[in-house]
Amino acid sequence: MDEGNCTSLAEFIFLGITNNRGVKVTLFTMFLVVYLINLVADVGMIILIRMDSQLHTPMYFFLSPLSFCDLCYSTAVGPKILVDLLAKNKSIPFFGCALQFLIFCIFADSKCLLLAVMAFDRYKAIGNPLLYTANMSNRVCSLLMAGVDMLGTADALIHATLTFHLCFCGLNEINHFFCDLPPLYFLSCSDTEINELALFIFFGFIELSTISGVLISYCYITLSVMKIHSAEGRFKAFSTCTSHLTAVAIFQGTMLFMYFRPSSSYCLD
Repeated sequence: MDEGNCTSLAEFIFLGITNNRGVKVTLFTMFLVVYLINLVADVGMIILIRMDSQLHTPMYFFLSPLSFCDLCYSTAVGPKILVDLLAKNKSIPFFGCALQFLIFCIFADSKCLLLAVMAFDRYKAIGNPLLYTANMSNRVCSLLMAGVDMLGTADALIHATLTFHLCFCGLNEINHFFCDLPPLYFLSCSDTEINELALFIFFGFIELSTISGVLISYCYITLSVMKIHSAEGRFKAFSTCTSHLTAVAIFQGTMLFMYFRPSSSYCLD
């Protein structure tokens, strides 16, 4: 694309989901209810785990930061979406757009990796319950969390740096409802091939690592559960994994749909 008219943008404008007033009010009500439920659930989970000493175990060690990640990335975009559904001015400063994306990406990446770590934790708990506490000590859990934080932050910084150094040639209308990579790539008049390659490599690595880690962990979990003689014991072991598998399927499916589509689908018309 032509970069000769590259200018420095002060703000972006979201085109949003719809221009229909009635639909906007309905969506606002639905999103507000969902956001508040999510907020109360996440904050309640964090407080409960902190206050109840019986929940200071490796499994809940990871559940608390998982709730925190969910709280942070939903809050990075949720309130702005709610405001824009009712406001006439749907603008966001250039720096605000970069910050929104950075926060969203850090905690979304961290949640991806945490889901894999929690699968590994479940394998340790079911595969060898007698050594579970020793294998998943506070030191081990802390090191795993540090790795999650470092990888999530590094990936987000790479994408934010590459994306917000692109040229936008005065075009500032984002056909989306928050600052995300595909709509920004579509809006840019720079060559985004390096950005798309970075997305494929770095975020692809996180996704592949997460999905592979979950699948391998659950293969070992299945082998361990099959060694349990009682049907009640096998059912109890599998039931502890159901909620985790559901969360993995929904979250990973959403991430793959959002970021691994053809470039031609970046325009959201």
